[in-house]
Amino acid sequence: MDRNRSGGAALLVRLAVAFGAAWLLSASPAALGQAGVQGGGGGAGGGGAPAAAELDEAASAVEGAAAEATEAAQDVQDAAGDVAASQDGGVDSSGDLQLPDDMTDVNAWVAIFIEYGVPALAAIGKALAVLVLGWILATWAARFIRRQGDKRAKLDTTLSRFLAQIARWAILAMAFIAALGIVGIGTASFAALLAAAGLAIGLALQGSLSNFAAGVMILMFRPYRVGQYITAGGESGTVDEIQLLTTTLDTPDNVRVIVPNSAVFSGTITNYSHHAIRRCDVSVGTEYSADLDRVRQVLEGVIEEIEERVTEKESMVFLDKLGSSSIDWVLRIWVPSSDFWPLKQRITALTKKRLDEAGIGIPFPQMDVHLDKLNG
Repeated sequence: MDRNRSGGAALLVRLAVAFGAAWLLSASPAALGQAGVQGGGGGAGGGGAPAAAELDEAASAVEGAAAEATEAAQDVQDAAGDVAASQDGGVDSSGDLQLPDDMTDVNAWVAIFIEYGVPALAAIGKALAVLVLGWILATWAARFIRRQGDKRAKLDTTLSRFLAQIARWAILAMAFIAALGIVGIGTASFAALLAAAGLAIGLALQGSLSNFAAGVMILMFRPYRVGQYITAGGESGTVDEIQLLTTTLDTPDNVRVIVPNSAVFSGTITNYSHHAIRRCDVSVGTEYSADLDRVRQVLEGVIEEIEERVTEKESMVFLDKLGSSSIDWVLRIWVPSSDFWPLKQRITALTKKRLDEAGIGIPFPQMDVHLDKLNG
């Protein structure tokens, strides 16, 4: 660098001398001739010839100075070109990076860093800032969705957590794609690759995705809950667990049944535990010889003995039909859903006892066999 500074100073001195000589050369020849004549006249008879010779020498000196000025100007132009090339930082006319010929040239490396390094660092910094911001936003969105899900009783915890994770990964994916665009990586091909991968995965997991979609719908609309007794997908049992792909049931004889959610949601779902109370129907048949009023009185007494019945709902004795061998009655009693099966068994047993005590028979199918003796 000191050598460059000293060379530049020398060039400036030479350029100043050259410009001075050029100015002298541009002086009027007539003026120079007049100065010579006057000098000769002042020294008449003794100094005219020497004055002419000095004038010729001065003209020659001026011409030499002009030539030197031209050479100095060319040197200055070449030096300026070298400095400009050094400041370009090794970048050619096409804009591509070009390493300097002199690998020890500090100025060239500084120019390359300014041209390429500073923008690259700025882009990387922006990309990192986008990623950090995306991470913060994704975490906040996931927490917000989980909190809102916890506040809403109708929204299942599994579904709220699932939606929170979906939102979190979606925001992170968008932040990642934006960061790639900032650093100069094309995102169009990347998005096309993700779309193709998604299509391939969707075709490969078509059945699982169908169960997954049905699981999301079940968790959103909540046709049944854990602990309820249902019939769905051709199976009956108490719901033990609701997952995104399957529903687990426990049958009354303690058998674990796992039903795909697509089979559950695409068919009829019967929920026996949805309401707090249910109507318990107990059918019984009496003989035709029994008095109808007496039978109704006995059956209404059975209803009065069931203390667990729901009094807000009207329980009744209903004469159903006249069967082939009996008169059919139905006891309709509203009971709590949680005690349905024990109370049904108790009502059935109590009905038989009270009819027996009243002397009212319960007919059953009979076969009469008649034997005829043939003559001969």
